[in-house]
Amino acid sequence: MGLTVPTMAAIRYGYGLRAGEDPVAGPDDLMKQVRQGLAEKPRFPREGLTGRRETIGKILSVRAAEAKAAQGGKPNPDLRRETQREAQQIYQRDAMARIAQTVDSPYGFYERLAAFWAGHFATSAAKSFLMRMVVPLHEVEAIRPNVGGSFRDLLHAAVLHPAMLIYLDQNRSVGPESPVGQKTERGLNENLGRELLELHTLGADGGYGQADVRAAALILTGLTVDTRTLEVTYRRRLAEPGAIKLLGKTYGEEGQPENDHLAMLDDLAANPQTARHICRKLVAHFIADDPPAEVIEPMVAAWTESDGNLTNVYRAMLDHPRAWTEEGRKVKQPFEFIVSGIRALGVPDKDFSELLREAEAEEDEEEDGAMAAQADEGEAKRGRSLARTLTIGALRRMGQPVWQPPSPAGFPDDTATWVSPSQVSERIAWARMAAETLGRSAQPADLLRAALADAAREDTIRLVEQAPSRAHGLTMVFASPEFNRR
Repeated sequence: MGLTVPTMAAIRYGYGLRAGEDPVAGPDDLMKQVRQGLAEKPRFPREGLTGRRETIGKILSVRAAEAKAAQGGKPNPDLRRETQREAQQIYQRDAMARIAQTVDSPYGFYERLAAFWAGHFATSAAKSFLMRMVVPLHEVEAIRPNVGGSFRDLLHAAVLHPAMLIYLDQNRSVGPESPVGQKTERGLNENLGRELLELHTLGADGGYGQADVRAAALILTGLTVDTRTLEVTYRRRLAEPGAIKLLGKTYGEEGQPENDHLAMLDDLAANPQTARHICRKLVAHFIADDPPAEVIEPMVAAWTESDGNLTNVYRAMLDHPRAWTEEGRKVKQPFEFIVSGIRALGVPDKDFSELLREAEAEEDEEEDGAMAAQADEGEAKRGRSLARTLTIGALRRMGQPVWQPPSPAGFPDDTATWVSPSQVSERIAWARMAAETLGRSAQPADLLRAALADAAREDTIRLVEQAPSRAHGLTMVFASPEFNRR
């Protein structure tokens, strides 16, 4: 017998069950979460969008002044290190706010979609000190406002955002035959063109070749970003002149090259291969690593009929009977595991926010070292904030640091990646630490009901009931197969 709808909805399509939240009765409630989530203001960046850009401008001005002084023989390495430290602190505050946003939000399906699309259009804060401050803007400005609209609008917003252009080195790309290209050694950078086709739209099996990758990169030349102001501009002197053929269509014949990359994005968004690639990826993310074709096909049809309206595509997935069966075919990624664990413990919003404020007050960097060793030694803090240890520190040790995917493909979304022995060890260590700190007043039987409801298996219930101590019982809930799968 399968899970009840409220349990399946919370575990498969949200970030787990949480006491006090309204149960989901079906697809209508999940789609309502998308609408409500779109209207909610994110908790990051902490100083707001305008404030963040002002902060970036100030830090870059200091950097520029230091660089000029260094050229004059008066370097100030301490000042440079201070800007690096400030950018790191900004990133850590944003990362913890990102976690708090997900823990506290009652709109789990919207939050899962925001995370899915942020991974689909992946950028990384690890690229540079500037990107540590810019990547959160990518999610807030490009991803979150567009998860419920058309894929075309989402594609334009995500690809043309300064974070994406900087991440994939578009600001360094120059057409070989452009005025600048003929006078300098700067050349064509194919990064954005390649990822646009392979990851963002058509997919690896999308029927294109290396010539198309180069063509896409050539069409994108002229598009650049001023890293001092984050202004995205088009400069004809960088653009490859003449006609360029991509996937059988010729661009550049209208004499308005500044519009060619926009037309290319429109064409890629409308390509049937894009619809199939995205629909398959959505099903693989939410339902199973090997996505059932019978779920994908209605989604592709909904995409085609609505010209890529993502709300219709999500609805087609949720309306299929297999969207509500065969639970546990996906393993929670570390971010999902930690967020669902904190939610299950029922930590009040004000208490969790207080932990975050304590973490912000600490300026020391988190030390390296395995969490499992910390738990064994009984030193949960070791000079660091509890919030940092249980959130961004734990995510780094589990291999999924916030906004730091290993490549433009984002974090792996397959079961095998997240069930390694080291992964299991870190999850158990996190469970022990959370039980001893956040779960000081929790009882194992209560946590079992709160976290799993009717998803709890008989053997898990028996093990929790027979646990030798309260802490062991709580840890067993988080270590259970049911809690680690969705």
